[in-house]
Amino acid sequence: MALAVVGKSVVRRDALEKALGQAAYLDDVVLPKVLIGKVLRSDYAHAKIIRIDTGRAKALPGVKAVITADDLPGARHGPFVKDTPILATGKVLYVGEPVAAVAAVDEETANDALTLIEVEYEQLPVVLDPVAAMSDDSPLVHENLLSYPAVFSARRWGNVCSHTRFNLGDVEKGFREADHAFEDTFRTQEVHQAYLEPHGAIASFDAAGKVTVWTTTQSVFHTQASISETLLIPASKIRVISTRVGGGFGGKVEAITQPIAVALAQKTGRPVKVVFTRDEELAGTRPRHPSIVDIKTGVKKNGTIVARQVRFVLDTGAYADDGPGIVGFAALCATGPYKIPNVLVTGYGVHTNKTPCGAYRGFGNPQVTFAFESQMDLIAEQLGIDALELRLKNAVENGDINIAGQVMPSVGLKECLRKAAEAAGWGKPRTGPNRGLGVSCLHHSCGVLPACANVRLNQDGTVTLLTGAGELGQGSETILSQIVAEELGVPVEDINIVMADTDATPYNWATCASRITYTMGNAVRLAAAEAKKKIKALAAEKLEANPSDIEVADRHAYVSGSPERKLSFHDLAAISHWVQNGPILGEASFMAQGNPYQPGAMEGFPFRSVTGWVFGAHVAEVEVDRETGQVQVLRVAAAHDVGQAVNPRNIEGQIEGGFGQGLGYALFEEIVRDNGKVVNPSFVDYRLPTTMDMPQMTPIIVEEREPTGPFGAKGVGEPGLVAAAPAIANAIYASVGIRLKELPMTSEKVRKALLEKPEQERKQGGS
Repeated sequence: MALAVVGKSVVRRDALEKALGQAAYLDDVVLPKVLIGKVLRSDYAHAKIIRIDTGRAKALPGVKAVITADDLPGARHGPFVKDTPILATGKVLYVGEPVAAVAAVDEETANDALTLIEVEYEQLPVVLDPVAAMSDDSPLVHENLLSYPAVFSARRWGNVCSHTRFNLGDVEKGFREADHAFEDTFRTQEVHQAYLEPHGAIASFDAAGKVTVWTTTQSVFHTQASISETLLIPASKIRVISTRVGGGFGGKVEAITQPIAVALAQKTGRPVKVVFTRDEELAGTRPRHPSIVDIKTGVKKNGTIVARQVRFVLDTGAYADDGPGIVGFAALCATGPYKIPNVLVTGYGVHTNKTPCGAYRGFGNPQVTFAFESQMDLIAEQLGIDALELRLKNAVENGDINIAGQVMPSVGLKECLRKAAEAAGWGKPRTGPNRGLGVSCLHHSCGVLPACANVRLNQDGTVTLLTGAGELGQGSETILSQIVAEELGVPVEDINIVMADTDATPYNWATCASRITYTMGNAVRLAAAEAKKKIKALAAEKLEANPSDIEVADRHAYVSGSPERKLSFHDLAAISHWVQNGPILGEASFMAQGNPYQPGAMEGFPFRSVTGWVFGAHVAEVEVDRETGQVQVLRVAAAHDVGQAVNPRNIEGQIEGGFGQGLGYALFEEIVRDNGKVVNPSFVDYRLPTTMDMPQMTPIIVEEREPTGPFGAKGVGEPGLVAAAPAIANAIYASVGIRLKELPMTSEKVRKALLEKPEQERKQGGS
């Protein structure tokens, strides 16, 4: 089918307003008499709250309210386990946990008030090691873990807040049949999403008791639900509006600032604005889970993988947050995009006295991908097989199943591997010493949880799309407009889009998980198709034709074979508004429906259906300075199977941006703690990649169309990050012969490994 709008690099709809500085972010929302909210945080990783004295703070001129947990209903919230209070209740579980909040006439007064709040603590034993936390004699982070309601069925015990298991085939039999077995352990660190705009919210009640919340969020409906659950306000009395969002990457899915802002606004009767500082962001929001991954793989002499067993532990921190979902998805991805008949995966999310971890681009997949893709190179070397060929030999193809027993209908992995390798010059000598190529590949899903959309034909013949999706900078506004324009046969300029407002737009779970193009895109196309059906029916009536003979294109509906018999969308809209039953409106919802999981294949997996599988491969070239250990990533070829490319230029930007974050994950970034306290809570000490660190990028689009996607499209938001770290790790080994199994691979670690490696064993570079 020839496409007119989908597949074209349409200029992003938000490009001009951002270039001109006209995009409206949270700080651009100005309300009269707004108060400034600030949060008092715990200095202890684990302590009982004996007493909180707010008297001096309340007496400070300019302070309008001081609240603690005693001023709140006491309800808890969370996406999988209802365990998280707005303010610490009874005890604090991590350094940085909110204990009290103030609202004052200005920021200086609010900060002064925080210093006047007196909190008496009784320190408790601290649990910081997730493996030690699993032992029977470990102190408990939550004494009553099972008292918190969970929205999924999984075993929870001790400090283990979630457990997922996948079992396919007979893994012990597979290892008996293998000629070789490889066992390795890999570790990844805690990192932050590092979005430029911090968390923030402004809450204001009207005279009828309804609160409006303007906020920088990835999910207005989830935020609405969290406010309702914790403050016992009916959802119908809560309106949440997402402003433009200055980056999210998963970190702004959960409600953090919003309930505090609402509670303070409710207490004062005035609008309250709460915006976190960078210190608060790095110490008190929702970073990526650190991990320990044990992986054992059984292989035949010819390189065929016959068994793989993975056991991993994710440090989920003090509260569950998205941890159960992340453990589940990491387990689903843990054996890699390979045909392995016998697998066993066990994953654990474990509580410690650290900041609760949450969603971050990749949702658990980067941790396990670093492990299995690093081990693939170890296997290839031991067997004397080219690393690329080993992957091609075992790569999944169309119609293969994943470890849950689900069929994957569109798999472009082998094409991704071949194209990335060709673009990078795989197998050719490197042009300088201490240079090497590394390859890695990935699989990911983009179809989870529901989305809804409305499409309306306006009186002038233009179209309005209403969607609960948000614009985070990833281009969703443009992509969704292209899908509507394609379905209705109108220019993309004719599409007006209203986004992420609980009073105005239909439900969307969240703008995350690579799901907007695929999941929301499907809902949008279905809504547009329903509107088109009504347009055709009305045109057929007026043109005295059969609806099946009506086509739409160029803002017109016409009779197929007789294009002169036509009506403009403007005329049809006028008829529908003034003669018929009102505006032409299409409504639709979409929930990804993959084929059923294989019976008995899993336990503790919290998602009903996961589908829309995407694939990719990265080949990175690095150069290592043997004296300093510095790693410079020179070039990267990144091939991604995106199904039908809706907007190629936008996709290339997603691939490049994802790799940039993966580069930081691989080489620089790490939240460092001392007895639970973050000691590098600023971008001065938390090292992020800059433009000087970015390699020459060659993004490659592979289009293996997904039969269940809108026009065959799949998601691409997260995959660019997932395969970056193992590609770099494998390239470091190819260049100087050191295998690093722990992230980040800093220059200090590289230099130490080089010094520890006997000179005669060091390689001199190559691919």
